[in-house]
Amino acid sequence: MGEGERYQEFEPPAALRPFVRTLWTYAAPAPEPTVQRIAPDGCPELILDIGAPYEEQGEDGVFRLQPQALFAGQMTRPLALRPVGPVELVAVRFEPDGARDWLARPLAEATDRRLDMTARLAGVTAPADDPEAQVEVMVRLLEDHRRRHAWSLDPTVRVELEAAFADQPSLVRSAADQRALQRRFRDRVGVPPRMLRSILRFRRVFDHAQGPEALGWLEAGLEAGYFDQPQLACDFRRFLGCTATEWARDQVGLARSLASQSYKPGPLSPH
Repeated sequence: MGEGERYQEFEPPAALRPFVRTLWTYAAPAPEPTVQRIAPDGCPELILDIGAPYEEQGEDGVFRLQPQALFAGQMTRPLALRPVGPVELVAVRFEPDGARDWLARPLAEATDRRLDMTARLAGVTAPADDPEAQVEVMVRLLEDHRRRHAWSLDPTVRVELEAAFADQPSLVRSAADQRALQRRFRDRVGVPPRMLRSILRFRRVFDHAQGPEALGWLEAGLEAGYFDQPQLACDFRRFLGCTATEWARDQVGLARSLASQSYKPGPLSPH
């Protein structure tokens, strides 16, 4: 990490654990002014910027400033960000199906979108350079909403998610039940079950490509479940918009921190 740069993850309290995977903070007083590529990870997020928000590249190639507070839905394509000043933020990474009651609308409406939460989080402030206090602010916000709105999970969706995270096959279902599952995923997760599995497989590549026993990209891809190098290369283009070599060479800042800490899918939080 660069001078003064920090990334930290925090466990959610027990009452939030079925819905929230982790809370995390990131700060970079002097970020490198380069484009950072963020890959899908299967989890929606709520993000509050304490410093200068990032610029996000739109489909037209133009960079536009993100709102100070945003909800990032499921991603099916790469996200390109660029810092414009000192960065500091606190974020909630929900479980794939954990944000439905917070958002109060189908998750499909947020897929590949960053929804402006500035009005909804009006009056919510977090102190600078105090990760623990920043996380406490978000925990209080979520806990209050959870109690008032009685958050819940869809057991059928959670069973399918558990199989996906464990890299186990789906349950055998009738055509009607499979269509119903697709509808439930659209509402609760935001992407179909097959797409989520593709995202998780891609994220597993980084699990095998980093750490003390790191493998090369091809070997990591084979361990993650890819058949060959062309299939892996296709997903790098699909989910990161570049080759594995380009990504490894260019990753900086937040992209590097998320890659080193958060690519591992891991089990779902307990019910």
